[in-house]
Amino acid sequence: MPVFQYKAATVNGDVLQGEMEAVSQDAVIRQLQAQGHIPIRAEEVADTAVAVTPSAFSFQRRRPSRADVNVFTIELATLMQAGLPLDKALEMLVNLSDKAPFRVVLEKLLDDVRGGSFLSAALESHGRLFSRFYRNMVKAGEASGALDAALARLAEFMERSRELRDSVLSALLYPMVLVVVGFVSMGVILGLVIPRISEMFSEAGQQLPWFTQVVVASGSFVQSYWWALLLAAAALYLFARQQYADPVSRLRWDGRLLKLPLVGALIARLEAARFTRTLGTLLGNGVPLLDAIAIAKEVLVNQVIVEGIRRVTEHVRQGEGLARPLTEARVFPPLAGHLMQVGEETGNLEAMLMQLAQIYEREVQSALRRLMAVLEPALILGLAVVIAAIILSVVMAILSINDLAF
Repeated sequence: MPVFQYKAATVNGDVLQGEMEAVSQDAVIRQLQAQGHIPIRAEEVADTAVAVTPSAFSFQRRRPSRADVNVFTIELATLMQAGLPLDKALEMLVNLSDKAPFRVVLEKLLDDVRGGSFLSAALESHGRLFSRFYRNMVKAGEASGALDAALARLAEFMERSRELRDSVLSALLYPMVLVVVGFVSMGVILGLVIPRISEMFSEAGQQLPWFTQVVVASGSFVQSYWWALLLAAAALYLFARQQYADPVSRLRWDGRLLKLPLVGALIARLEAARFTRTLGTLLGNGVPLLDAIAIAKEVLVNQVIVEGIRRVTEHVRQGEGLARPLTEARVFPPLAGHLMQVGEETGNLEAMLMQLAQIYEREVQSALRRLMAVLEPALILGLAVVIAAIILSVVMAILSINDLAF
């Protein structure tokens, strides 16, 4: 039976830590609740035979990360929903924190709250760590007197966003590794193997076939001018950064990306999922529509879609609804406008936005599978053709020498 390390709070506000054997994490949580405690964290203990001491083989992070914010939000929501006041919940999190960089942030938040500041105001001094969306969600929760519910929505939003981001990165990881390994392999073959083989044929005093000469010349170029190839790659990277730093150039490139087959559909659905979930979460927490659109727009990456949402904002500011301008802007798939119109007519726009987010998140998964179904075989086939051409050039040279010998 697995062993879980747990942290919990008592009704008096004391912190409990320990280990417990249980069939699952849910079983640990139920057992702690049955004992009258407030579960905060329950994690399965790794096998001690293979566990590695972090201080021995890893570097401690010098600044807080997004993962720290996610854990903080979940734990603070749990403690406040259990009835603890904000300052007491923050004090407990300070005592529970085992990461020095984020502990400093928690201590500053606790000092500000005890000094009379609202939590949203205390978060302002950590603007790079807590986004504008995060701060506005907290502010709306404070205004409505339901900070615990706002934090719970925030925790759910951040978890869904993390899952979506991780799914995209996981799907793209294999093609990226394949491309890197392919380029490294071709560099080794052309820069080290082919020049040695060419020297061997040169010593035999035989004329090589033209195809072999092309491959040998490529290998000689890689061996002699590898530094130029690295400089060219660096220049290409700097050029891409410069293009994306310029608003006009970025708008042009983002428009081209949206027109690409498979890739354009994936980007549009990914942006739609981000926007609808963020907007729905903000509206469900009581943020006004115009403010919610302005904040949700910040999660978008593609500037063509950002420009479209900016035009939609102007129409909403003039008193129109959201659905019709969004449909006319054509920045998202048509389904978004139709379902938003239904949400506006029924007075349940935020629920419809959350449903749209779930639909588009599933479509992102489908679009990723379609893209990988085309991309992975294409990469493998391309690398196989290049390596086969190199091998063929060597075989042709060997056969030509054998023909001359007879």
